Formats: sequence, C-alpha cells, structure tokens
Amino acid sequence: MSGIAIPVIVVVVCGLVASILLVVASKVFAVPVDQRVSEVRDVLPGANCGGCGFAGCDDYASSVVNDESVSCSACTVGGAACAAKIAEILGRDAGSADPMAAQVLCNGTDEASRKILEWQGMQSCKGAKTFFSGMSACRYGCMGLGDCVNACQFGAIGIVDGVAKVDRDQCVACGACVRECPQGIIKLVPKKSEVFVLCSSKDKGALTRKNCDNGCIGCGKCAKVCKFEAITVENNLAVIDPAKCKNCGMCLKECPTGAINSYNVKHARNAIRFKEKAAKEAAEKKAAAAAAAAAKAAEAKAPEAPAEA
Repeated sequence: MSGIAIPVIVVVVCGLVASILLVVASKVFAVPVDQRVSEVRDVLPGANCGGCGFAGCDDYASSVVNDESVSCSACTVGGAACAAKIAEILGRDAGSADPMAAQVLCNGTDEASRKILEWQGMQSCKGAKTFFSGMSACRYGCMGLGDCVNACQFGAIGIVDGVAKVDRDQCVACGACVRECPQGIIKLVPKKSEVFVLCSSKDKGALTRKNCDNGCIGCGKCAKVCKFEAITVENNLAVIDPAKCKNCGMCLKECPTGAINSYNVKHARNAIRFKEKAAKEAAEKKAAAAAAAAAKAAEAKAPEAPAEA
C-alpha cells in the first residue's frame, strides 16, 4: 500500500506547489486591464468590418481607450449614436465627421459600353480580370460580376444593368467593397456630395467615346463652367474636389456625354431639360441652314428673265 501512496503524495505535493507558483506568477506578472475597454467593446456593433481602420472591434476598443488621438467617431457602422456613447465612457468629445458612403465611379451600363467577349467562367471580377482585363472594351470600368456585392455585409450594393450601384441609405461606409474591387473604382465619398463623375477611364477622349457612350472624354467643359474651381482634368478624366464642390449642378448641363451625374433630382431634371433645349436649338439651326441652302440652290436654277427689245 505504501508503494502506491508515496507516488500519489508526490503528485499531490507537486500539483500544490505548481498551483501556488501559478497564483504568485499571476499576481506578479499581472497586466492591468482597463475596464473601459470592455465597456467600449459592448457599445460597438460587432461587425468587425475594419471600416474604422483597425483589425476589428476589439482592436478599435483597445486603441480608442489607450490612445487619445484615436477618434471616438471612427466606427462608421455605429454612427453618431455609437460615438456619443464611447465619448461618454471615456469622458471625451465625440467629435464630428461627415457621414460617408461608397460610390462606384462608373456608368458603363450594358447598353452604353462595348463588350469584347462573353464571360462564362466563374462569376468573379478578380477572376475575369485575369482574362483580357475584363469583358468590356474599357479596361477601367465595372465588371459587374459582384465581388463587391458578396463583400458587403449590409446589403447596400447590387448590380444594375451590368454596373454596381450603392444604396446610400443602407451603406455604412465600412469600405469592404472598396477593398474588394479589383478595378479600384469604388471610393468612399462624403454623403453631402451630390455630383460625381461616373467614369474612371484614363484613355484619350476618342477611345473612351468609342468604348462607352457614357464615358468622360476629358474635354474640360465642366472645368470651364465651374465657378468654384472644383473640377480639374487629370489624365484625360474630370475630377471633382468634394471640398470645393457646392453641388450647383452647372457641370451636369455642360457635360456632352452625361458622364457627370447627381443624386439631386432637381439637378438631373435641369440637366435633361438643358440638353433637350440644346438639341432642339441645334436641330432648328440645322433645319434653317438646310432651308437657306435649298432656297439658294433654287434661286441659282431659276431661268433669267428675257431682256426687253
């Protein structure tokens, strides 16, 4: 019996000593945990989307508590309400940030863009891009196979007429679609911005027009008409500076291809009426010129009156 008891006693004593050492080590090497980290984590939505610029909600909670330079309003999913709660926990100013939304800078619909092949492979933009840079003649445009749709956790993006479209009411600006797009044509923009150049082509105007009816040809008319110097033409493409743009809509009226679009219905209607008026005036001028030419031709053919004897 003693032969069994001795090993048992040794094991028990070793376990007891080990447990005592672990308790001591846990006290000596304990890392203080700020209770506020848990409190902040509880108010975060838990999407772990990375839209705040951190690895996830846990990482953001730890960073915002331990680093005062990290904004309380970085969580785009939680929005202003979440920022206010975090600020209350930390005793800071919630700060303010313009609400953002994703914007697809392309309007190359199935009808407007020229297709060079029919894709029957896997339904992935990244996969299709490995073959001839996509299905369209324009190598900069939306491929419309839905990688961004699959990446969005909030159902804020879909494919309409071959182009990805964002529902601004559902978008939380997490940036998942921005990171997923192999073309790099999805950007986060301020929600207050209403006017956009829905094209990303850097080809020369003639080639862009050949590839897509809705493409920007870099003519610069929009830049000339803008009173706020908010538009520049870079690499054959008009670019709008949202910080300078006043959403006046003048550039929509001037754009000859319709590459500039607006979320403001009034802007869109005005642009349509302006273009209809311009088309009517051009048709009237053409008809007047044709009538004048016809009258001149008829006058030339008319026989001269005989001279009196």
